[in-house]
Amino acid sequence: QVTLVESGGGLVQAGGSLRLSCAASGRTFSSRPMGWFRQAPGKEREFVAAISRSGGSTAYADSVKGRFTIPRDNGKNTVYLQMNSLKPEDTAVYYCAAKTPYAGSREDYEFWGQGTQVTVSS
Repeated sequence: QVTLVESGGGLVQAGGSLRLSCAASGRTFSSRPMGWFRQAPGKEREFVAAISRSGGSTAYADSVKGRFTIPRDNGKNTVYLQMNSLKPEDTAVYYCAAKTPYAGSREDYEFWGQGTQVTVSS
Protein backbone atom coordinates (compact mmCIF):
# COMPACT_ATOMS: atom_id res chain seq x y z
CA GLN A 1 0.00 0.00 0.00
CA VAL A 2 1.26 3.48 -0.89
CA THR A 3 -0.10 6.78 0.39
CA LEU A 4 0.43 9.83 -1.78
CA VAL A 5 0.03 13.34 -0.36
CA GLU A 6 0.04 16.35 -2.68
CA SER A 7 0.80 19.90 -1.57
CA GLY A 8 1.68 23.24 -3.06
CA GLY A 9 -1.54 24.18 -4.78
CA GLY A 10 -3.06 27.62 -4.53
CA LEU A 11 -4.12 30.76 -6.35
CA VAL A 12 -1.72 32.38 -8.80
CA GLN A 13 -1.98 35.00 -11.51
CA ALA A 14 -1.59 34.11 -15.15
CA GLY A 15 2.07 33.98 -16.08
CA GLY A 16 3.08 32.93 -12.60
CA SER A 17 4.61 29.72 -11.28
CA LEU A 18 3.79 27.04 -8.75
CA ARG A 19 5.57 23.88 -7.64
CA LEU A 20 3.46 20.95 -6.55
CA SER A 21 4.92 18.21 -4.37
CA CYS A 22 3.78 14.64 -3.92
CA ALA A 23 5.21 12.74 -0.96
CA ALA A 24 4.93 8.95 -1.04
CA SER A 25 4.96 6.53 1.84
CA GLY A 26 6.82 3.24 1.93
CA ARG A 27 10.08 1.86 0.60
CA THR A 28 9.16 1.22 -3.02
CA PHE A 29 9.04 4.78 -4.33
CA SER A 30 12.23 4.53 -6.37
CA SER A 31 10.86 1.51 -8.24
CA ARG A 32 7.60 3.18 -9.24
CA PRO A 33 6.95 5.24 -12.34
CA MET A 34 5.02 8.34 -11.29
CA GLY A 35 2.61 10.70 -12.97
CA TRP A 36 0.57 13.86 -12.58
CA PHE A 37 -3.01 14.26 -13.79
CA ARG A 38 -5.56 17.05 -13.51
CA GLN A 39 -9.30 17.47 -13.61
CA ALA A 40 -11.04 20.74 -14.33
CA PRO A 41 -14.70 21.37 -13.38
CA GLY A 42 -17.03 19.58 -15.76
CA LYS A 43 -14.19 17.83 -17.56
CA GLU A 44 -12.64 14.39 -17.45
CA ARG A 45 -9.35 13.76 -15.73
CA GLU A 46 -6.44 14.20 -18.11
CA PHE A 47 -2.79 13.24 -18.20
CA VAL A 48 -0.28 16.01 -17.48
CA ALA A 49 3.17 14.46 -17.05
CA ALA A 50 4.98 11.23 -16.21
CA ILE A 51 8.45 10.22 -15.10
CA SER A 52 10.32 6.93 -15.07
CA ARG A 53 11.71 5.24 -11.95
CA SER A 54 15.14 6.83 -12.26
CA GLY A 55 13.91 10.11 -13.66
CA GLY A 56 15.76 9.57 -16.91
CA SER A 57 12.62 9.55 -19.03
CA THR A 58 9.70 11.99 -18.93
CA ALA A 59 6.56 12.61 -20.94
CA TYR A 60 4.22 15.60 -21.14
CA ALA A 61 0.83 16.48 -22.49
CA ASP A 62 1.07 18.80 -25.45
CA SER A 63 -0.84 21.46 -23.52
CA VAL A 64 1.92 21.77 -20.90
CA LYS A 65 5.04 20.92 -22.89
CA GLY A 66 7.69 23.59 -22.48
CA ARG A 67 5.98 25.06 -19.40
CA PHE A 68 5.84 22.19 -16.88
CA THR A 69 8.53 19.79 -15.67
CA ILE A 70 8.29 16.67 -13.50
CA PRO A 71 11.45 16.09 -11.45
CA ARG A 72 11.66 13.49 -8.70
CA ASP A 73 13.87 12.98 -5.68
CA ASN A 74 14.03 9.29 -4.79
CA GLY A 75 15.96 10.06 -1.61
CA LYS A 76 12.98 12.08 -0.37
CA ASN A 77 10.25 9.83 -1.81
CA THR A 78 8.88 12.88 -3.59
CA VAL A 79 7.86 13.80 -7.10
CA TYR A 80 7.27 17.39 -8.11
CA LEU A 81 5.40 19.27 -10.79
CA GLN A 82 7.06 22.59 -11.60
CA MET A 83 4.53 24.75 -13.40
CA ASN A 84 5.67 27.93 -15.16
CA SER A 85 3.88 30.42 -17.39
CA LEU A 86 0.57 29.35 -15.95
CA LYS A 87 -2.63 30.02 -17.86
CA PRO A 88 -6.25 30.23 -16.67
CA GLU A 89 -6.92 26.97 -18.53
CA ASP A 90 -4.47 25.22 -16.19
CA THR A 91 -7.00 25.67 -13.38
CA ALA A 92 -7.87 22.22 -12.04
CA VAL A 93 -7.41 19.77 -9.21
CA TYR A 94 -4.02 18.14 -9.69
CA TYR A 95 -3.43 14.53 -8.67
CA CYS A 96 -0.25 12.52 -8.46
CA ALA A 97 -0.30 8.81 -9.14
CA ALA A 98 2.02 5.84 -8.72
CA LYS A 99 2.34 2.71 -10.79
CA THR A 100 3.17 -0.80 -9.67
CA PRO A 101 6.92 -1.26 -9.09
CA TYR A 102 8.77 -1.70 -12.40
CA ALA A 103 5.53 -1.20 -14.35
CA GLY A 104 5.71 -0.54 -18.07
CA SER A 105 4.37 2.44 -19.93
CA ARG A 106 1.14 0.66 -20.84
CA GLU A 107 0.21 -0.34 -17.32
CA ASP A 108 -2.33 1.65 -15.30
CA TYR A 109 -1.58 3.75 -12.26
CA GLU A 110 -2.18 1.87 -9.04
CA PHE A 111 -2.39 4.55 -6.33
CA TRP A 112 -3.70 8.10 -6.36
CA GLY A 113 -3.38 11.09 -4.08
CA GLN A 114 -6.27 13.18 -2.81
CA GLY A 115 -5.52 16.11 -5.10
CA THR A 116 -4.56 19.74 -4.68
CA GLN A 117 -6.38 22.71 -6.19
CA VAL A 118 -4.60 25.04 -8.58
CA THR A 119 -6.42 28.21 -9.63
CA VAL A 120 -4.96 30.58 -12.20
CA SER A 121 -6.57 34.00 -12.43
CA SER A 122 -6.52 36.09 -15.58
